[in-house]
Amino acid sequence: MSRIMYLKEAAAYLGKAPFTLQSWDRAGKLKAHRTANNRRFYYQSELDQYLGLDHNEPIDKRKIVAYARVSSNGQKDNLKDQVAFLRQFLNARGIIADEYISDIGSGLNYKRPKWLKLIKDIDANQIKEIYVTYEDRFIRFGFKFFQEFCAWHDCKIIVLNNEDTSPDKELVEDLISVIHVFSCRLYGLRRYKNKIKNDPNLKE
Repeated sequence: MSRIMYLKEAAAYLGKAPFTLQSWDRAGKLKAHRTANNRRFYYQSELDQYLGLDHNEPIDKRKIVAYARVSSNGQKDNLKDQVAFLRQFLNARGIIADEYISDIGSGLNYKRPKWLKLIKDIDANQIKEIYVTYEDRFIRFGFKFFQEFCAWHDCKIIVLNNEDTSPDKELVEDLISVIHVFSCRLYGLRRYKNKIKNDPNLKE
């Protein structure tokens, strides 16, 4: 990954004044990237390219995404904690996330709009890395499959293994939901079996 330089360091690297780079950014001569706080930054590889230095590594313009999820609106404080933890982790390592996704919905739900949009972006090769605090924040079951799916598109899911962001209450509720679904199916099968058994047209 190319090193990140903020405005002052980038200006010194190019031998220019910071206001010159600001002017170039506005004019589109040398566009800067922006953090979530609207702070300008540059990748060293792009500055090298501008300077005409030999740069064999192509610039990867795919997005880095931080994804956080809770099951219900009553867990919004937990959602904020996840985002704060992700932001702190990435900032400490000089990684700039292009997008922070805050999602609300069950980990058993495969129709979450924001999550589906992320899956489509992965499939379109637009995502480079996804950061989550814990596996079940991304999906409750089948995480290994989606990890492999990402790998097919040269995308990585980085799990930070922060158990505090994975409430036990959510797991219990999801397991109850699974049990409920299978109970309904078993009940339906019993009714179907009895209906066949009592159908005079099916008796010899």
